[in-house]
Amino acid sequence: MYRKILVAVDKSEMTQYLFEQAVFLAKAADAEIMFLHILSPLEDPYLSPVFTQPDLIYPSVQTTPIDSYMREWEELKQQRLDWLRSLSETAINAGVKTEFTQNLGDAGKIICEVARNWPADLILVGRRGRTGISEFLLGSVSNYVLHHAPCSMLIVQGRIPSTT
Repeated sequence: MYRKILVAVDKSEMTQYLFEQAVFLAKAADAEIMFLHILSPLEDPYLSPVFTQPDLIYPSVQTTPIDSYMREWEELKQQRLDWLRSLSETAINAGVKTEFTQNLGDAGKIICEVARNWPADLILVGRRGRTGISEFLLGSVSNYVLHHAPCSMLIVQGRIPSTT
């Protein structure tokens, strides 16, 4: 059975459902959870200042835009850590041994690396449902992890809205 479950979370709409599934599974298996959040400067809302402020491509004397960006980046990192701490506390209050970590970089690669190093028995990820050109350009984290994971993996689709 599973003893260590790595749960990759982001701030998408389906994270609450993924969280509920992870806690349910961990309680049923008497397993511990590690919540993993990955910050990526190349994805919304983490765009780098070069993309959001094209005048920074050329050197200038002004450092205000970069200072402002760095301050916002630090605030974002702290907000996400606070959010992870909140998820962890909620899981602990539900009776699940929990820890969390936040990393920077390519989500698929980091998920697999943390799963190897922790070491996880199971990885839970949500599926955003990207298809076509957006999947080609932005990639599919769940697809990458599926092909490179060092352990079993569960892809959580999320709730399908009712058509009534």
